[in-house]
Amino acid sequence: MLWTIIGLLVILWILGLVTKIGGALIHILLVLAVIVFIINLFRGRAN
Repeated sequence: MLWTIIGLLVILWILGLVTKIGGALIHILLVLAVIVFIINLFRGRAN
């Protein structure tokens, strides 16, 4: 599910760059998705 959310945010981010729709909100969501992904990656290795 995490991969689906990250993929969707990346697609929306690219569309936002091309069409100039979404503003800063999509950038904030993308950064949050990357942070969650990194945290998940490190927690997975620790277990």
